[in-house]
Amino acid sequence: MITREIKNIYFIAICGSAMGSLAAMLKSRGFQVSGSDDHVYPPMSTFLESQGIKIYQGFHPEHLSPRPDLVIVGNAMSRGNPEVEAVLNQKIPYTSMAQALKEFFIQGKSSIVVAGTHGKTTTSSLLAWLLEYGDMDPGFLIGGIPRNFNQGYKVGSSNLFVVEGDEYDTAFFDKAAKFFHYLPEVVIINNIEFDHADIYDNFDVYKLAFRRLINLVPGNGLLLANSTDPALAELKQFSLAPVQTFGIDKHAFWRAEKIQFSPDRTSFDIFKDNKYLTSVAVQLTGYHNIHNTLAAVGAAHFYGLATEKIVLGLPLFENILKRLEVKAVVNDIAIYDDFAHHPTKVKSTINGLRCRYPDKKIWAVYEPRTATAKNKIMEDQYAASFDDADVTIIAPLHLPEKVKKENRLSIDSLIEKIRNRNQEAHYLPSVPEIVDFLAERVQPGDHILIMSNGAFGNIHELLIHKLKMKSGITT
Repeated sequence: MITREIKNIYFIAICGSAMGSLAAMLKSRGFQVSGSDDHVYPPMSTFLESQGIKIYQGFHPEHLSPRPDLVIVGNAMSRGNPEVEAVLNQKIPYTSMAQALKEFFIQGKSSIVVAGTHGKTTTSSLLAWLLEYGDMDPGFLIGGIPRNFNQGYKVGSSNLFVVEGDEYDTAFFDKAAKFFHYLPEVVIINNIEFDHADIYDNFDVYKLAFRRLINLVPGNGLLLANSTDPALAELKQFSLAPVQTFGIDKHAFWRAEKIQFSPDRTSFDIFKDNKYLTSVAVQLTGYHNIHNTLAAVGAAHFYGLATEKIVLGLPLFENILKRLEVKAVVNDIAIYDDFAHHPTKVKSTINGLRCRYPDKKIWAVYEPRTATAKNKIMEDQYAASFDDADVTIIAPLHLPEKVKKENRLSIDSLIEKIRNRNQEAHYLPSVPEIVDFLAERVQPGDHILIMSNGAFGNIHELLIHKLKMKSGITT
């Protein structure tokens, strides 16, 4: 526990989304906050500067002078980093982002941890919004930017704190999952599928982390679990807290029925424990977002939020940046940006767009970027992920050398497997070639879905510019 008097806090790798948000939260509490990173650029750099937080470019020991009272070390940092070495040599107190969040903001509150392989950011953002709309003033830390808040954090004045529970490891000195630090009263788990192949050796080890999270929920808390996820069916039996399931099957405690998709919303009825509760509408699309909505409703209901507030608040939720985000519409051609980077997430995102536009042509453009995405163990799953697209384009692996050759995804093999499913698929070796390929072929009314968890070579802006040029648009 951090018990010493602390005034000056320094962040190593401050520009990550969670680190930057935590830095701003601590600044709002009156701490002196500064930090460094080797990727100092907008929007995070300008955001931190607007908060009065000094940022150093690069990692240098002299940045730690004058000596801070506490150093928060980002989980991407390791031994050999000049500032990490200086912290250890000078015996400066240090901790992780997850531990600091726990001790400064979560300890003593009702913590709602939203976990699972997919849907964490949307579900936690939606829950935070419902509680906010219901005048419950929650605190939260989320790994994305909910449009309703325009930032990924809020300190809040109530005893409620919503946190996106990441299963990735905590720090070089703490290799356990971040979510073990968050003292959950309520845990939401939407699904459990193998991910983070660079951290977890196999699916059994991955599942064990979630079993241990479930074991942290107190008897007067609540576990909300996807009703049809096979891994959760196995793990939820170990909960010593009450369990409520959510889904669209008839056995779910929180159940959706009479689902209707339209271009601007999804509507459905909610049943609670086989009894009709209410009818709702959300701006989100896809069956995965129905699960996300049910989970958020279940947690909000646990904390006493009135059904009337839930019904009024849900349609006002505006989603998150990089979640099926419309970047532009040029000559009636829609260009989307999405964070999808796992086969299931890719499949769900494309299916969500297909549910919204069943008769439109969908072009799916995908960059394999994460360690898991570049691993050949995902090849067959990826092949099935693009079934709802009309045309699939696969970009080169990002930094392929980060995965051993014998474990590396083969794009040629993936393209062949997609085509064997009677789907049109292409490999294009560069962003300019992808942009040219699309610009020559897309037609008014088409939808271009671009999926990557990184910058993807500025592809959105390049494509938008090319389409405007082709259409004679000069602004």
